[in-house]
Amino acid sequence: MAPPTPPPPQNQLPPINPLRKPFIKVLLLTILCSLSYILGSYKTQNFSSPISSSTTLLRDPNCLQTKNLSTHQNYSPQTLHYEPQHTLSLPLHPPKPHKFSICPRNFTHYCPCQDPHRESQYSVERLLHRERHCPNDAEKLRCLVPKPQGYRRPVPWPKSRDYAWFNNVPFKRLTVSKKDQNWVRLEGDRLFFPGGGTSFPMGIKGYIDRLKKMVPLKSGTIRTVLDVGCGVASFGASLMDYKILTMSIAPRDIHEAQVQFALERGVPAMLGVLSMHRLPYPSRSFDMAHCSRCLVQWTAYDGLNLLEIDRVLRPGGYWVLSGPPIGWRVSYKGWERSAQDLESEQNNLEDLARLLCWKKVREKGLFAVWQKPTNHVHCSQKLKALKSPKFCNDADPDAAWYRKMDACITPLPKVVDIHDVSGGALEKWPKRLKSAPPRLNTATSEGTTTWTFDKDNIQWKRRVLYYDSVLKLFGGRYRNVMDMNAGLGGFAAALSEYPVWVMNVVPVDAKFNTLGIVYERGLIGTYMNWCEAFSTYPRTYDLIHAHGLFSLYIAKCNILDILLEMHRIVRPEGAIIIRDHVDIIVKVKDLIERLRWNSKLSHSETGPFHPEKILFVEL
Repeated sequence: MAPPTPPPPQNQLPPINPLRKPFIKVLLLTILCSLSYILGSYKTQNFSSPISSSTTLLRDPNCLQTKNLSTHQNYSPQTLHYEPQHTLSLPLHPPKPHKFSICPRNFTHYCPCQDPHRESQYSVERLLHRERHCPNDAEKLRCLVPKPQGYRRPVPWPKSRDYAWFNNVPFKRLTVSKKDQNWVRLEGDRLFFPGGGTSFPMGIKGYIDRLKKMVPLKSGTIRTVLDVGCGVASFGASLMDYKILTMSIAPRDIHEAQVQFALERGVPAMLGVLSMHRLPYPSRSFDMAHCSRCLVQWTAYDGLNLLEIDRVLRPGGYWVLSGPPIGWRVSYKGWERSAQDLESEQNNLEDLARLLCWKKVREKGLFAVWQKPTNHVHCSQKLKALKSPKFCNDADPDAAWYRKMDACITPLPKVVDIHDVSGGALEKWPKRLKSAPPRLNTATSEGTTTWTFDKDNIQWKRRVLYYDSVLKLFGGRYRNVMDMNAGLGGFAAALSEYPVWVMNVVPVDAKFNTLGIVYERGLIGTYMNWCEAFSTYPRTYDLIHAHGLFSLYIAKCNILDILLEMHRIVRPEGAIIIRDHVDIIVKVKDLIERLRWNSKLSHSETGPFHPEKILFVEL
């Protein structure tokens, strides 16, 4: 048996492990890295033999890519792409997204919510059949509305005010039925607009010359006007010479496409009618309302139509009426109505105007002008002694989307002094555009202050400059512009120096109702639910802007239907700007390919690190 190993001496240190020395660690790591590099170089040489042709198709049947491989002598670096480069073993020809087909030709001028076939299901009483009646989801058209044969790019502004291409709006009825009134003439391939109308057959210039002697058109106090029963909008087109912006409305009726004529001319207009529901505008929107032989029954149905005009008129605003019953003493024979009937109608009209506390400014010839009071101090005292009409108890006079009219007077905001203007006095145009609107301090614009208003203006000016660098907004290509989610109207305000006008749309689903602010800035617009179709004809807008719209509606309805509606109303060779969160933009971009559009994804003017992106669509 071997003797036991003696224990080490008490003071002797254990042997040192060489791997614990830092120098040894670095040396071993260097050797390992060198071996890895040499091994990698050897493998690369085996797989990188020279290639005689510039293009090699990988023979692997499971590979989905064709790769361009170049000789070493001709090699040049390629642009970097950030899309995924890995592929799965999928079929050689993966299915492409379904693209929408073109609708049949009979849908060329299709208006979904003013469809003649659908309106026949509704009563003609009070023109109910002329109001909006939209298809449900199962009835919605899911194809691309075609352009008419021979369609051409619209005549640029301002020439478009005088003539348009007939093939773009191929309707002859007005050229025949209104020939004596000079609404529109057809000469060759062009439609000419001589400026005539039912009340001004000799031209709109003389009509305006007479009107401006009764109403201060040049003062800057009148900026927004409502023209009811607008015809081809010669009245609104003429007021542009006075820096006045007119919302021209008319129904789709036997006059056939009068609103379409107006928009083809580059004049603001939309389909609309005084019927059972409020007009889609806030209270106190317009500085003046106008009716020239518009065939509205002003005193019927408890005066509802005139009460609605009173709701949308601003304090101190004007109502201008020309045609029956005004001037009945000299015109009753031509109107083929009895003098007694017309006299009775005017008396009823005068009584209703007094109940509204309107002041009659003047009546001369075929004109009569009334003015709404600047506040209701005297009116409230007067109405206490009368049985009807009374002030409305409505908590929100601005609510107007599918809201029925009420046989009551919309009260003006209370004032401290009898000389004050209800809701606050507005600046004259153009100072009004950049001045903080009085409604900034109301509940409907909660959270919006003068500071945020000014900041919004600066921000949109910067954004529009960026848009201009891409789309060349000053080039004359764009005239009719729509902002689908207008907010405070900053986009339209930033475009004020451009030769365009903007339809500012405030969705009823928006967090705040800002349309009243838009109007107080001297701009025009409307309420809208974008789950439905807009009240216009196809091909009526050159440029459509959608900021945050799809984020707003992605959980409310099919955003594909919104894109199809945009396709319907944008003009061929027009453009669309979609501004939204990057996640939404990616979804929208995939759907846009199905609409046969080409799009360009861009960072916003704030740079690549901001989540908001822009999709430019040029048609």
